[in-house]
Formats: sequence, C-alpha cells, structure tokens
Amino acid sequence: MRDPLPSDLPDPPAYDGAWVGALLPALLEGARPRWLPGPLADARQVVVLVVDGLGAAVLDRHAPPTLTALERTDLDTTVPSTTATALTSITTGRTPVEHGLIGFRVRVGGQVLKVLSWRGERGPDPAEVQPHAPFAGRAVPVVTRSDFRDSGFTAAHLRGGPFHGWTTPAVLIEHVGQQVRAGAPLVYAYYDGPDKVGHEHGPHSAAFAREVADTDRLVADLRAALPADCALAVTADHGMIEVPDPADAPDPAHSADAPDPADGGWHDLAAVQRKVTAFAGEGRFRALHASAGSSGALRDACREAYGDRAWVLTHDQLVAGGWLGGTPAPSVSGRVGDVVLLPRQRHAFVAPDLPGEATMRGVHGGVLPEEVRVPLLAGRGGA
Repeated sequence: MRDPLPSDLPDPPAYDGAWVGALLPALLEGARPRWLPGPLADARQVVVLVVDGLGAAVLDRHAPPTLTALERTDLDTTVPSTTATALTSITTGRTPVEHGLIGFRVRVGGQVLKVLSWRGERGPDPAEVQPHAPFAGRAVPVVTRSDFRDSGFTAAHLRGGPFHGWTTPAVLIEHVGQQVRAGAPLVYAYYDGPDKVGHEHGPHSAAFAREVADTDRLVADLRAALPADCALAVTADHGMIEVPDPADAPDPAHSADAPDPADGGWHDLAAVQRKVTAFAGEGRFRALHASAGSSGALRDACREAYGDRAWVLTHDQLVAGGWLGGTPAPSVSGRVGDVVLLPRQRHAFVAPDLPGEATMRGVHGGVLPEEVRVPLLAGRGGA
C-alpha cells in the first residue's frame, strides 16, 4: 500500500499548463496559449531574458519600475526549484524526469555530479546525461556568461546554437542587439545577478534591493536597444527565500519583513547520516540515497528526526504526486533519491559532504510559492 501524501503539501507545478518549460516551445512553434502575454503574440523577433533568482515575490516586494511596467503573467517553475533543473526545462521544454537533471547535485552512474561546476572533459558526457536537444534542435543564439562556455552544464542545456559570452551587462546588451540586427527570430539570454547576491546576502538585504534596481536598469537598456517589432520576454528559473540564522542579531541592513529567526534555519543530518550512501539535491530539496533494501528504514528515521521541519517523501510519493513531471525512465529513476526532504517554512538541510552550503543566506529548491512562482514579463522594443 502506497504511503499517503501529506495533506498540507503544496500542489505540484502545472507541467501541463502555464510553466516555464512551455514558453520556448510556444515561441518556436508559433503556439499562443492563453497565458502568453500580448506583446509576444505577433512579434517578428523575440528576445528571451532569463534572470536567475527573479521570483514573482521579488517583483511584488520591490516593484522595480521598468519590470513592473511590462505586461505580466506568472508561471510555475520546476521542482526542485533550482537553476540546473529549471534552465534545462526552459531550453528543452522537458520536465525534470524527462531531461534528468534533477537538482543542483545529481547521482549519475554511482557518482554525485555537481551540475553547475561540471566540466565536460572530466565528467560524464552531457549529451548522454541530458539527451534532449535544446531549442527543439534549432540553432538559437545564446548570450550568457563567458566563463560558462566550456562547462558540461552548458553543453547539456544550451548545445546546438552559437555561443556569445558576456563579461558585463553592457556586453550582454550589445551581443543581443547584434543577433537581433542579424535577423535571428529568437535570441536566448541569461543574467544571474539576483541569484548571486541573494545567496550571499539574502533576498531581504539592502544589497539584494540594489541588485534588483540594477537588473531593472539592465532590462530598460536592453529594451531600448531593440526595435519596436521585436518583443522582450523576461522570466526566471526560480524565486528565493531567506533562511535565518538563529544566532544572528537583528540586522538593520535587512528589510523590515525579513524572516523571524524562529521560522527556520540550517540543520544537519547527523540523525540519519549513517543510513545514507549518497547526498544529492540541495538544502531545500535534499535527496538521500539509501543502501539496497533500507529505503523504508531511512524514511522512518527521517520522519522521526525531521518531520516537524520537512515533508518527508519517498521516491514513489514524489513521482506519483507529480512534482517531477511524470514517471522517470529507468536511466533517470536512480537520480531521484530514495527519500527527499522538502523543508517547511524557511528550514534547510546541509549535506555533510558540502558544509559550505550552510553559509548561504538566500536559498531555493523547495516547493513554497516564493520559490516556485516566477514572472513572465513582456514588452516591445523601444528603439
């Protein structure tokens, strides 16, 4: 008999409706789902800018003027709500179990692969780990950070099109403009400022507020560089929450709505460490792999130790509940984890083999609306 799902668990992403993986297929195929903003409907060209960490709650909290002025709808991102998974869904149109990059760290071939620092020449073949062609096999120009050029993750989720690396936002804008002037029907661009600042300082910090303002100016300058028959679509891979440190004194640099330290924190996994053969995922989606035949014992131990701070789901519950977007193929099933901790409130679980995670103030990966809901904003160029 299958374990019942917790009654208070949030709903899974709308993988059959308005979600981030449906955007590029709609644009590439000329489809017009009802949720697609009007400026994208009959544009001659479209630039898609993915802003890492720009969740819907960020826009509601900060109301940056340029972004707020664009036509908006909100989408679901993936679970786990993390960069490696969501960007791959955006570029391939595939759900997490279809493309197989289920988290920041994924167990592949018996080894835990740290996806964002994956070097193709020293790791598994990106096309074998993630076999689906990005951009439906079309040669879409990609404008992203220069230092991503030779990464395994870039090969996994961006291969097939010309790569244009940027070192500053000004170069990003110039590369996008060049591709539009050259007649590219679709240009894909990526900017990661909010995610980087949010991880270090937290999404309620003064530094994060400044970064949102800088991102807003980037979008304004990019839009001004595009012709009127070109549309700009801005979306994100995930949102972010702040995990408070109970040892911290109140920080005057943080906004008044910063989380109460009593509402969460980083936690170790000492109570179950000996029952785990591999730690994968991330702090807000901690995937635990058990030795053969001991997944039930690991589940029970996790529920006893952490059930007050997390929803503890088995592999089968996670799949059957729809959070990963389908039933995994045998080659992907082993990447899911035997037990997954989905933290409630603002808790997170640090893996003993990656203790540096606990230094992050802003995190994501889980199932709370602040992590899963992202905006889709659109407007025409102003040149």
